[in-house]
Amino acid sequence: MAFFRISFAADLLGVSNDTVRRWIESGTLPATTDASNVKVVDGLALAALCRDHAIAASDPLTVQTSARNRFVGLVTEVETDPVMAQVEIQSGSHRVVSLMTSESVQELGLVPGELAVAVVKSTDVIIEVPRK
Repeated sequence: MAFFRISFAADLLGVSNDTVRRWIESGTLPATTDASNVKVVDGLALAALCRDHAIAASDPLTVQTSARNRFVGLVTEVETDPVMAQVEIQSGSHRVVSLMTSESVQELGLVPGELAVAVVKSTDVIIEVPRK
């Protein structure tokens, strides 16, 4: 079982250390102390809190889709040449980058500051873990 220090848990959740401490004090997030007498959070409880408290912008599109990975955010950067474009969207703490045609960028009106939804549908997802 993995255990994480409060500061690392806060980084994972995108909140302050004080917020994590308040959740611990209120019983929202269980914590214990490790062998060094440092307060740590159980990884399983942290994962549940991440899932249950995920805050995402509401999806402005009313479409039916089979894609489950939708990232609502703001366009932060658009780089184009005559044929291709690179579009970056910031969705919460996630940066999503897409390569598409310059024609598509123009048709969609993608410019920094515009609301957009990045939809990811892939047969391959790579998951990595840190070395132990």
